[in-house]
Amino acid sequence: MKILFNIILIFILLVAFVPGFRRFMFWLLVGRQLVKEQRKTTQRNPQRREGDIRVETKPSNSDTSRFNGGEYVDYEEVKD
Repeated sequence: MKILFNIILIFILLVAFVPGFRRFMFWLLVGRQLVKEQRKTTQRNPQRREGDIRVETKPSNSDTSRFNGGEYVDYEEVKD
């Protein structure tokens, strides 16, 4: 039990006072996940040249929606 306590104490002291160790621990815990997410994003959205324009339009299905707007509803402000 004393050995486990010493190991935990040394680990806490390293994290608190050694910046290189802290950076390494951050990379172990968070950095690898960030790299994985960046790779997923670049695979989904291939690199385009600067200035390229891409417009995505939604398909026009006039049968699916007959909503033409709404009616104006007059209201009164009630003060307490």
